[in-house]
Amino acid sequence: MNIGVCKVRLRLPENQTLKGKRQILKSITERVKNRYNVSIAEVGDQELWQLVTLGITCVSTSAQHANQVLSKVVDFIEKSRFDVELLDYEIEILHAL
Repeated sequence: MNIGVCKVRLRLPENQTLKGKRQILKSITERVKNRYNVSIAEVGDQELWQLVTLGITCVSTSAQHANQVLSKVVDFIEKSRFDVELLDYEIEILHAL
């Protein structure tokens, strides 16, 4: 079993409130969950208006497949019209039993 873990840092340059940030995050998380069947949540920068840190995970029998899924999720977030700027991302594959 392979567990893919991805940390994504985003900037919301046009956002001015936490309420606006929550609306954008809800849109991102719902669309990613529905399209890629992964778990996604805000894991950092909760009180900052213009920064977001997302944690994304998937489980697969293949490390290569887990990496491909997470790479596609990052690409989807970056290229979709969410009015966000991708600052950084990091993918790690963990091997379990």
